[in-house]
Amino acid sequence: MYDILLWGGRVVDVHTRTSRIANLAIKDGRIACISGTDLPAGRVVDCRGLVVSPGFIDPHGHLDGHIYAGQLSALQGITTTIGGNCGLSPLDLPEFFAAQQKQGYPIHQAEMIGHSFTLRRAVGIEDENVPATPSQVQEMERLARKGLEAGACGVSLGLDYSPGAGEEEILAMSRLAAEYGRTLPVHTRLFTQNDLYSLYEMFSASKKTGARVLLSHFVYQYSGFGTMEPALEAVDRARASGLDIWMDTGMYTPWATYVGTATFAPETIKDLALRFGDMVVATGKYTGQTLNEELYYLLRRKYPNESVICFTGCDDEVDAAIRKPYAMPSTDAAGYRQGEGHPQIAGSFPKYLCRVLRQKKELSLEEAVYKATLLPARTLGLPQGFGTLDEGALADITIFDPETVEDKAAFPHLGDPDAPPVGIPYVLVAGQLAVDNGQITQSRSGKIIRYTKQGHQVL
Repeated sequence: MYDILLWGGRVVDVHTRTSRIANLAIKDGRIACISGTDLPAGRVVDCRGLVVSPGFIDPHGHLDGHIYAGQLSALQGITTTIGGNCGLSPLDLPEFFAAQQKQGYPIHQAEMIGHSFTLRRAVGIEDENVPATPSQVQEMERLARKGLEAGACGVSLGLDYSPGAGEEEILAMSRLAAEYGRTLPVHTRLFTQNDLYSLYEMFSASKKTGARVLLSHFVYQYSGFGTMEPALEAVDRARASGLDIWMDTGMYTPWATYVGTATFAPETIKDLALRFGDMVVATGKYTGQTLNEELYYLLRRKYPNESVICFTGCDDEVDAAIRKPYAMPSTDAAGYRQGEGHPQIAGSFPKYLCRVLRQKKELSLEEAVYKATLLPARTLGLPQGFGTLDEGALADITIFDPETVEDKAAFPHLGDPDAPPVGIPYVLVAGQLAVDNGQITQSRSGKIIRYTKQGHQVL
């Protein structure tokens, strides 16, 4: 007798990028059998007309143990999140892992060790515009190595947040990522509207060190300024030359971050020709209000940790990015209070499916599923079985209706940024239902994925 049977759904094989109608049985948290015959089970879930997919893997998040953010991720079909991106992570990873293991979490978590906020501040750098000294670079190397030994899945850079970070810092982090065989995600820095230096900087680091570079939330970085096409061409050329370059990208062009960071500094706003009228407060007492100069300076002075959304970009460029074979969808989701934030926290993956399968018809069903599952699993070196429906693998499974799946989250001045999607009735994490008939459960079956030199520990 199996625990759960997913009956009559279209099961996607991401290895071959094919699909077939089959029954999938789950026992003790793992996929036990995929068969065309009926199988006995304690619970049978009718999946006729639905797609049975590996659970989605979000390669770029900032959930970092925030329970509500984990629930919103589960509702949109995510079963594994990669945290600690953009150079911002917990410093004491053993403590973080232990706390998460104790409390449990709705989905699986892997974690980066972050450079641009975490390590720079840990070595005493308070000014984001100054480079590290040689001794500070050495100390950052020591701390990053400690994080990698503790199980970090890579070293993340947030160069837009530390414009003073010099080449030696970047190369030191790149060398460590390469040495440990782990990924180097980077939120690239942008100096002007037409800047491609930020890409060549990372291509150079990859060439010198052999690091695998994951370019973070690509559309947020390069859309709307006339740089998307040349940026993608530059990535194509870098990969053709043998560099190990990948990218993740969201389904939105408006982006969000803390108003007190260098990204929203007056000089940046001037250099990028951004306008206050194109910015909306995403969190705090002014949520939903459009910025003006007075509100901008008030937030910078008194509420620097509140988030602001900047409306830029060209919608068609989302398609140009996601159709690249080395591109994978991501959320950039973070832990917000209920009713606040950017709709990416609740809508990214359903928006992706709706867009590429129905609205734009950019991808086949099987290719769309592959990009959201096995591609990020391989790029990030996740344990074998993640991102697949292989027999024996953890039963991380997302069940969705390709004809109705759709995001419902809205920008905070237009609606609810955390409104759950439709068309994703069931999500299983390690064989337990995290989403049951479209409703979040109180399951905490998510595990910590701790990387080691010998392989992985799934705690």
